[in-house]
Amino acid sequence: MKRISVLTLLLAAIALLTTSCGTSDYLQSVTLTSNGATAGGFFNLAGVDGTIQLVATANYHSGKSVVVTNSVTWTVVPTGLDDNGAALPAYGPNTVPISPTGLMTGIVPICTWTDIIVTTGTGSSAVTGPANPPIWAYTGYYQVSATYRNLTSQPIGVGVGVATSNDSPTGGCGPT
Repeated sequence: MKRISVLTLLLAAIALLTTSCGTSDYLQSVTLTSNGATAGGFFNLAGVDGTIQLVATANYHSGKSVVVTNSVTWTVVPTGLDDNGAALPAYGPNTVPISPTGLMTGIVPICTWTDIIVTTGTGSSAVTGPANPPIWAYTGYYQVSATYRNLTSQPIGVGVGVATSNDSPTGGCGPT
């Protein structure tokens, strides 16, 4: 009888330890970051064949973070216009492709930035024109997000400065 009680207590203790000990870890969110030039939280593909490195990170309930860039599905939505007022070209391998390693490259000559128009001087000597040095503002951008295991990251905006802006007195397109 004593043997059965000890065995029962031992089995009960093992059952409690195996069912309540530890917690399961699960994917909580996906974060998308980049190392490209920024302007107010947006990123810029600057210059001909400009690149930015996108990094997708899986964040787990336990606090663990794992870089999963090579395992995500990219979603890219053109938003807004170029500096000529035309719709941005669709995302694809010949415009602003993203490699499997997260490298985004500007191929098509696009400028999604405009130099803000300012007025300098007063009265009859007032002159209105593009700011010099430029004060860049978006006319459009590519909204990028990454999906990993059915969770989608927050979107980031990527402007493209591959062509020279039509309205900048100093040339170029967007922040560098």
